[in-house]
Parts: sequence; structure tokens; C-alpha cells
Amino acid sequence: MTKIFVKNMVCGRCISAVAGIFNEANIRIKSINLGEVETESEISENDLQSIEKRFLETGFERIKDSAHQIIEKIKNLIIVKISELDIDENFLLSEFLISKLHKDYSSLSKTFSQNENITLEQFFILQKIEKVKELLLYNEFTLTEIAGKLGYKSVQHLSSQFRNSTGFTPTEFKKLKIHNRKPLDQV
Repeated sequence: MTKIFVKNMVCGRCISAVAGIFNEANIRIKSINLGEVETESEISENDLQSIEKRFLETGFERIKDSAHQIIEKIKNLIIVKISELDIDENFLLSEFLISKLHKDYSSLSKTFSQNENITLEQFFILQKIEKVKELLLYNEFTLTEIAGKLGYKSVQHLSSQFRNSTGFTPTEFKKLKIHNRKPLDQV
């Protein structure tokens, strides 16, 4: 069996797309999760190159080194956590990542910052801001509800972070005709 780590897998549709690539190549998958695929048998170098080519064509990329593998795991954990809309106001990113990855937070943070040119906390905030943009556009929740679902202690805290990140208040953002949302894998 072969384990392949995949960059830019951020949602269920990504899992389906990657599974489709393996299916097209007639390679059976043992398991597939955000950021990783495990095959039932070893993959030939020729098949691996073919899969890597298809990855690039569809916006994915094979991750070969361990630092980038851990970074992709961190990103996927954060994206999934935010998408659940169940972040307690006492949520600590450090404790969450330690519990999921069983690694020292300072080494995770250092690896992430050195390779991504952004801190883990900044990445987390930017991901939350993108989720706020999405929720504002759907108009399903009030700003108070959004703040509660994303772990903000107050609407003012959310609004301040939103303005620092986007240059607009949430209300101003809602009124814009162009909403400047970024795909999650490009944050």
C-alpha cells in the first residue's frame, strides 16, 4: 500500500475529485481523508507520475516532504473546525492542534510560520474571516449568531478583526457588490 499526501484538499468535493483521479487510473483506494490517500497496493512510478499530473491539472499537488505534510494536516484541521460552526469562546488553537496531532505546539507553530510566511494564529483568523464573509452572504445568521458560532467573545471583537483583515465592517461588506471571497486553499 502507498500513502500519498495531497495539498489543497479542503472539502468533501475535493475528496470526490481526488478519488475520481485514482479511479480513472484504476488504482483502488483503501482510505481517503482530507489531505491524504492510502491505496490498497503499491503504486508504480509511472502511475504516480500520471496521478501527479492529474493533481496539478485539477488544482491539487502531491506533498513529498514531512514539513509540508504536517502543514497540510494543520490547515485541514483548522478548515474543518471552522466549517463545523461550533467554536467555543474559550477555544484554544494550541490545545486543539496538540490534541489532534500529538505534537508540541511550538514546533508546529515554527514549522508552519517558516513555510507559510504567516503564523498559525493569523491563518486561523483569516480562515474565520472567510467563513464570516460566507455566512454574511448567505444571510442565515445574525452577526451575533456568527460571532457565537466562530468563538468570538463579542460582535465588537468579530467586527474589529473583520475590519482589520478586509478594510470593511461586516455591514459595509454585505452592502458591497463585489464580495472578494478567497478559496479556502488560497488563504
